[in-house]
Amino acid sequence: MENNTKYEVNERDVEYQRLAGKPWQLRMYQPKGAGPFPTLIDVHGGAWHNGDRTSNAGIARALAASGVVVASVDFRQPPEAGYPASVCDINLATRWLKAHAAEFNGSTTVGAFGNSSGGHLVVLSGLRPRHAAYAALPLANHPELDASLAFVIAGWPVICPLYRFRYANEINNQSHIQAHFDYWGTEAAMAEGSPQTIVDSDERVALPPILFMLKANDKNHPLPMQERFIASYRKRGGPIEVHSFDGLPEHGMVPSPSEPETMRVIDTITAFIRRQS
Repeated sequence: MENNTKYEVNERDVEYQRLAGKPWQLRMYQPKGAGPFPTLIDVHGGAWHNGDRTSNAGIARALAASGVVVASVDFRQPPEAGYPASVCDINLATRWLKAHAAEFNGSTTVGAFGNSSGGHLVVLSGLRPRHAAYAALPLANHPELDASLAFVIAGWPVICPLYRFRYANEINNQSHIQAHFDYWGTEAAMAEGSPQTIVDSDERVALPPILFMLKANDKNHPLPMQERFIASYRKRGGPIEVHSFDGLPEHGMVPSPSEPETMRVIDTITAFIRRQS
């Protein structure tokens, strides 16, 4: 993966599973080149119940142009289904991507990127790639594959859902409070599916390298929540690299030379992926 090479990008949708007759798709962003390129699954944010596989299109296109195969995943969300359905879908999509990466000139070693609630989901997936409840959906013809991630890139994640739920109550953010209830149902579920709770426990977990990206003065993802997880992950022995960015948009970041910090996000991600590849 060359630092300065820019690639043309092909985009197309592929089905990775069908549930009750409904197709679920990945939007594939494929650099035009021989590869094999690093391969990344992209998990959108949206408080676990908004957005779709096109939500991070700007980021996905920029990464693909830098020489990364990106697969942006659609997954079940409320009101269709709450926790852990989305984690199951992401787990299956990761295994599907490993099985089919060569068709897109990608590597069978797969990493993940997610932002906000998507950041939570990719860290959770990285910690528990073989968790029975998450790996429940079978992948036809490839029972040998698991959803282990070579690396995780978490952009301003809701890294501890229970912390953020209590914070939302403190500041009376009704939309976040409702989103937590819609997805999690109970505080017990928020704790059980919290990367913070998991790394603080004695549960056997995977500890993939994490790139942890923060927004300065982020009102939606409190800094004490993030700093606690960073310290806990390091204490557990997990490699974690932290970068902060100033002036990023609240939602829907589209990298642009007119907004240098958005380009620094892409440069930071691609440099991290290079070091893992």
